[in-house]
Amino acid sequence: MTKTMSGFAVSTRAALAASAAIGLALPAVAFGQNAKPAAESGNEIIVTATKREQTLQSIPVAVSVTTAATIQQAQIRDLKDLSSVVPSLRVNTLQSSTQTNFIIRGFGNGANNAGIEPSVGVFIDGVYRSRSAAQIADFPDVKRVEVLEGPQSTLFGKNASAGVISIVTDEPKFRPGGSIEASYGSLNAMVVKSRINLPLSDTVAVSVASGFNKRDGYITNPITGKDINNRNRSFVRGQMLYQPNSQLKVRIIGDWSILNERCCAVENVQSSGPTAVIQALGGKVSDPTNPYGGVAYSNFDSTAKVINYGGSGQVDYNMGPVSLTSITSWRRVTSEDHQDSDFSSLDVLGYNNGNQKIDTFTQELRFATNLDGPLNLLGGAYYFHENIKVNNSIGWGNQARLYWNPLTGGGIGNTNQITFLEGTFAALQGLPASTYLGKFYQAGTGLVEAYTMKNDAYSLFGQADFKITPRLKLTAGLNYTHDKKDFGLNVTSNDVFSTIDITKVLTNFGIAQTVGGLLGVPGGVASPAQVAAFATANPAGYAAVVTGVNAAVPSNPLVGLKALQLFPQFLGVPNAIEPGKTSDGKISYTARLAYEFSKQITGYVSYATGYKASSINLSRDSRPALANSAAIIAGGLAVANQTYGTRFAGPEVSKVLEFGLKANWKIASMNMAVFKETIEGFQGNSFTGTGFVLTNAGKQSVFGIEFDGAVHPTSELTLTAAMTYLRPKYDLYVASAFGDLSGKTPAGISPITSTLAITNDHQMENGMHFIVRGDWHYESPTQVVDGLSGFIVGTNTAPALVAAQAFRREVSEFDASATLKMTNGLELTIWGRNISNNRYLGTVFDSVGQKGAVSGYPNQPRTWGGSILWRY
Repeated sequence: MTKTMSGFAVSTRAALAASAAIGLALPAVAFGQNAKPAAESGNEIIVTATKREQTLQSIPVAVSVTTAATIQQAQIRDLKDLSSVVPSLRVNTLQSSTQTNFIIRGFGNGANNAGIEPSVGVFIDGVYRSRSAAQIADFPDVKRVEVLEGPQSTLFGKNASAGVISIVTDEPKFRPGGSIEASYGSLNAMVVKSRINLPLSDTVAVSVASGFNKRDGYITNPITGKDINNRNRSFVRGQMLYQPNSQLKVRIIGDWSILNERCCAVENVQSSGPTAVIQALGGKVSDPTNPYGGVAYSNFDSTAKVINYGGSGQVDYNMGPVSLTSITSWRRVTSEDHQDSDFSSLDVLGYNNGNQKIDTFTQELRFATNLDGPLNLLGGAYYFHENIKVNNSIGWGNQARLYWNPLTGGGIGNTNQITFLEGTFAALQGLPASTYLGKFYQAGTGLVEAYTMKNDAYSLFGQADFKITPRLKLTAGLNYTHDKKDFGLNVTSNDVFSTIDITKVLTNFGIAQTVGGLLGVPGGVASPAQVAAFATANPAGYAAVVTGVNAAVPSNPLVGLKALQLFPQFLGVPNAIEPGKTSDGKISYTARLAYEFSKQITGYVSYATGYKASSINLSRDSRPALANSAAIIAGGLAVANQTYGTRFAGPEVSKVLEFGLKANWKIASMNMAVFKETIEGFQGNSFTGTGFVLTNAGKQSVFGIEFDGAVHPTSELTLTAAMTYLRPKYDLYVASAFGDLSGKTPAGISPITSTLAITNDHQMENGMHFIVRGDWHYESPTQVVDGLSGFIVGTNTAPALVAAQAFRREVSEFDASATLKMTNGLELTIWGRNISNNRYLGTVFDSVGQKGAVSGYPNQPRTWGGSILWRY
């Protein structure tokens, strides 16, 4: 979780604070949209953050807007790139392109598990995209991107507890035209996009946008010889607009996109004893002293493929004082991921293959009044239906036995210790010596997983704006959201070693051995029949034997092997104790007072709440709750090595109190917000080295101050600056994966974030424009993760917290571009991103199956290029 603040053109509320009517439109808008009317410049930009059209100056909400001009000049291709120009947004890509977290004001989650819905809602043309795999496609014909900060559940319903990203695209126009763009840059980056607009009649217009984005990766895998972290994406998007009169407008959208990439490279940033075993067996990992060396090892390349398509229809009907809107959508996302999860060239984990299919249907109906009087209303209903199917398989590779042999007490280069353990566990159970021979860590054995989830939700919402006086306006809104989920979990293990209940085996053998000694049985081990007879004849003596054995078993060295049973048996859901259902609902609300001190200065105070429904752990790490343990054991449902944890995380509820001030003068503008935001029951999904733990934090809060401003010394020059101060805290988080974190500072949130930017738009005598833009973005040092489970010793979690303190991130990036805009519609641009080549780790985590080792994801290095854009 982190918070960023960007201050350059059109990315911040301050940078948008000038009005075109007085000639102070920010250059990123002005030079990209010279023919646009004044209503699309500065704080007169029309936004729909509150589901009705308003100017930025008149909307007392924390919203940042990035226009098409900024997206073009900064060479922003998708939501991940967008984080460099939006003050409140951070985007973290994890183990694949389909696993991306969006974070606003330090809050956000939703990756790594299809059952965990995001805290930041992403909407494209009013249609909700429920998972990151459906959100990461390249931007098509974007008009603007609005980022709403803080809880937005009153108008947007569930899964907007931390904020909303709303992408608005251009609708078809009733005049012919279009554009085509070609770009080439470092890493052989090639981007081609086109858009054509065609009126079919006076009432019907269509548009088609398409493109592809290809680039080599910036990390090489020497084993396969291929580059990793590349880009390979294509899309096509068609629209039809029917507008027979000023009252009725119908907009139909259909789109299809594909992503097929090798992602994501993992660097070894700290080695351990198990890492040395990999190297002793001839395997390779990257150099931990140089995580930015551009080399990462795996015996096959990790890949991600996403096909995302769907359609929507929006009908707007204006009846004068009341307007009606209907938005209907259906979408399907299919994805495939293949990962070498041991992140080394040794074939320890032979495969980790996953695929998922998500079908989503949404329907929104709403009305809005446009009355001349003091009162205006907005209200409606929203329905959401989704089906998710997830399949995965993970298993051992051909060198797994060689790897685990020394880690179980044997030598390097042989499997003698594994063979010894196979014979030992057979003997302890009185089985033939050949029972387990060659089957511990056998190549091709592991887990086969299948998960399903059906989600139905509805929201009823309403909001009223009442002008108490000509300058004072009261806004009040309510939302009730009900969410219901039915889920199924089915995991099958054919990993022989993991199916052995070591504690039970040792206990039974200890009892048989003790009883055999008491009875003088030849060989010293009593048979099950002899043990039963002894227990019947001498209950007190048998109880004493059991007590003694139970006390001795935990100190048996074989018990330590339980930590190496990585593919245990799984209790499926639904079962007799767990129905596999959740049902919850919540009322969210907003109350806001806005006061216009003068034509230049507006202030507001607001209090809002947000709601996110329960999230389901659709993974092999799902465990029944400890509270159900007695019933599970009594019902005979417990599997070998049964453990307990969580099947789902309960709802999270957010609250924010915010004071804001907006000012707009002729040569300068500023915005400031002071807020205290809390989330109770924050859904945390922490990696432990072998799996994820899904929990609810009791309470997490952040106090923040945001300031951004713009100064226009001349008609050509704009200077912008932004600063964010955040003071986050785990108020209560007892059951984290790293112990009690209550009172501690959450990782990943920079205390201070700032951006300085300069844009100069020089108009030549021949009418051409030469535009130069540069910015510096800085995030103060912050610890990257809360803890590292691989350093936990028994029940002592303190070493995990200490180990994590070694990994910190500091961001200092320079971006720049220069554009020559000609009068014939041609634009030539050269650009550079992260010109300073600032390198850092986006996140770190426990290396899989390598206790004490740490891996991480490095950021993208310096990139540069040039583009040609022609508008016709």
